[in-house]
Amino acid sequence: MTTYTRSTTYRQRLLLCAAPAAILVLAACASTPPPTEQLAVSTAAVANATAAGSTELAPAEMTTARLKLDRANAAMAAKDYPLALALAQQSQVDAQLAAAKARSTQAGKAAAELQEASRVLREEIARKTQ
Repeated sequence: MTTYTRSTTYRQRLLLCAAPAAILVLAACASTPPPTEQLAVSTAAVANATAAGSTELAPAEMTTARLKLDRANAAMAAKDYPLALALAQQSQVDAQLAAAKARSTQAGKAAAELQEASRVLREEIARKTQ
């Protein structure tokens, strides 16, 4: 039969309490790495949206994408990496939305032009057959 002394029980309790506390401290020290890759992807998405004509065709979305990218860069400079990552991801999505809206608007305009050209052609054919 093993008998525990008062100091042994105290040590066990201390170990049971200290181990989880040490794990929490180590987990808190592990920080998010700088989201440099995501910032590059977001910057490219904003540039792609600009090239697609989003500045004129989806100005609200482009403004939002640029503002979030600027805030992400500021958070990166302040070493607030979780915030920088979140803002960069949001900026990328906003830029992709702006590009999609711009392409949709351009496609709609092209379709309208084709319909108008088709209408004119039909009228021309109808005139010649009369």
